[in-house]
Amino acid sequence: MARFDIDKATVRNKLEPRREPYWGAPVETGLYVGFRRLEMGGNWIARYRTEEGQRYQALGVMTAQNDYEAARREARRWMKRVQAGMGATEIHTVAQACAEYVSSLELSKRPEAADAARQSMRRTVYADPMGAMKLDKLREKHLQEWMQRLETGTFVPEAVKGGRKTAPMKPATIRRTLASLKAALNLAVRKRHIAAERAIEWQAVGVSKAAETRRDLYLTREQRRALRDAATGSLRDLIECVALTGCRPGDPAVALRKDYDHRSGSVTFKTKEHPRTIPLSAPARELLDRLAKGKLPLAHLFTDDEGSAWTSRRWHEPMKAAVEAAGLPPQTVLYTLRHCWITDAIVSGMDLLTVARLVGTSVAMIEKNYGHLVDAAARDRLAQVSFI
Repeated sequence: MARFDIDKATVRNKLEPRREPYWGAPVETGLYVGFRRLEMGGNWIARYRTEEGQRYQALGVMTAQNDYEAARREARRWMKRVQAGMGATEIHTVAQACAEYVSSLELSKRPEAADAARQSMRRTVYADPMGAMKLDKLREKHLQEWMQRLETGTFVPEAVKGGRKTAPMKPATIRRTLASLKAALNLAVRKRHIAAERAIEWQAVGVSKAAETRRDLYLTREQRRALRDAATGSLRDLIECVALTGCRPGDPAVALRKDYDHRSGSVTFKTKEHPRTIPLSAPARELLDRLAKGKLPLAHLFTDDEGSAWTSRRWHEPMKAAVEAAGLPPQTVLYTLRHCWITDAIVSGMDLLTVARLVGTSVAMIEKNYGHLVDAAARDRLAQVSFI
């Protein structure tokens, strides 16, 4: 395995962003410190070889204080804890808790969720003053102030020279970001990095009702075809899959050849806790038949133009370009196609239980976000019936 001089800032700055860490020279026998390069900055991670196999531990975000030497010291402390049967190292800051949460998603073999969480944390936590805050010092007011910075797009990140101002986040995006942060903090509680009673500081924190509004952007079939036709390369296949099945964009991104059964015309999606197998329409079967042809069981069904597995980071820019080329509203994303599928299914009369099963969500969530469509369809049917 190649070794890199990650102790030198000049070397780290030239590294290409990637999920796999760049590993330095051995710290001790079997112990290594790695640097996971992100688009902006990066994280430290430790690797230690035990009799049971390789163990990994997040060491936090790279900062002026948490430099290579600090990461080495933390790696040694973690190794001693592992040798003593004590497991993970101490997590002191909010950013470290978030990094551990991302690592837990990766260990749970949820790469798409891990990638999304990593990007979200990088933008909203690692680059924010709250990221450096000690867990036991975190209070509800700090979270409220953090959310206000997201709403206004105002950041004063230590990791970015000179600071920056980003576009204000939409309430729904803030709600999802807050949910990820709470998941990271709750994991820190379960790992006993922070006392359980401290959870009260974030349990009551929420986003305004505006974040709960339903998705209103709907594309006509003509607009969906225009988007597909404007897409370049293999992005077109990804667009077709979401549009034809109503799946989450991450579903086809991690689907393997063995997940598709040509004989039964079904596919198994596995991005959530409970894998689901769904039947496919004729156009969807035709798409997967074409993509599955000649592939080995463990090969990805959907890949980008370079043959790599799709991630949200890889499809973001090509999707944005396709939206612009098709003349669609700029807020159009891949997830919009899922919303369109659910809308069409409900309006056409498909029952909510079937819709929920096919798209992998609960009936309660369908009713919450699409109940108005059910009411409208019911009124239309009632108008066609004479009761007396």
